[in-house]
Amino acid sequence: MRTSRAPMLMVILLMAGCGGRFSDSGLNPLRWFGPEAPPATLAPEAGYAQSGDLRPGIPQITGARWEPTNEGRLLVVTAMAPTKGYSSVALITARPQPAGRISPDADGVLRLRMVGVPPAPDNPAAALPARVETDQITAALPLSSVQLARIGAVEITGAGNIVTLRR
Repeated sequence: MRTSRAPMLMVILLMAGCGGRFSDSGLNPLRWFGPEAPPATLAPEAGYAQSGDLRPGIPQITGARWEPTNEGRLLVVTAMAPTKGYSSVALITARPQPAGRISPDADGVLRLRMVGVPPAPDNPAAALPARVETDQITAALPLSSVQLARIGAVEITGAGNIVTLRR
């Protein structure tokens, strides 16, 4: 009878080490033959997708101004393109940032790019030159008072020039 109790006791002790609060300890027989190596990095194997915007810069920025709002200011930037037909114009941050969060660089300057999609070469608008009086491109970016507190200046880059606006 004693010989049948010993193997039974060993099996019970072996199973007790597999679960509960001792599952990560050396008592767990599943870990006796070497622990599984943790991954070297948390980055995906294929790497992170590029989050940068691939739209080209607007050729010439003509001006920038602040407009007051209830919760901060509205940055309004005007630009001029050589031809008509630019679309999807926007102000984006120069370095990728999380959606809905805008923060300046370490020197207090918020660096933005004014980008847009030029007309396709076969589009009739691509052959028409833009007129200064009627074909200005305008983009705006709202900034809250909390965001403005950390910003000392805004630098807007186009394809041909840079405009700096101080607070």
